[in-house]
Amino acid sequence: MMEEKRGYRATAKYLMVSPTKVRPVANLVRNKSYGEAVAILEAMPQKGSYLILKVLHSAAANAMDRNKKIDEDDLVITDLQVNEGPRLKRVWPRSHGRRDILLKRMSHITVVVDEKASVRK
Repeated sequence: MMEEKRGYRATAKYLMVSPTKVRPVANLVRNKSYGEAVAILEAMPQKGSYLILKVLHSAAANAMDRNKKIDEDDLVITDLQVNEGPRLKRVWPRSHGRRDILLKRMSHITVVVDEKASVRK
């Protein structure tokens, strides 16, 4: 049985970007503090960084909404997952009346933030 992660969660599903393009961005900010992760993501030009940033802001808002004592400076990304969603199959016309199948891949991004261990009582 999988252990449930403690913390405050936010999820974005069915995002039209390939998970293989988002995962390298996610690896840069995994286990970082909230402020450091936001600074890294805002400086990156990739589409995946913008999508992760939106989900990260949502997770932080969930944390501060449920627990009024939490400050943004005390949050740490404890879990960040980029999973594959469904694939849309599209036709790509080729020469001589042939066709190829074009797969449009989707991603599901899940971010879990929690307080730093030093702050938690």
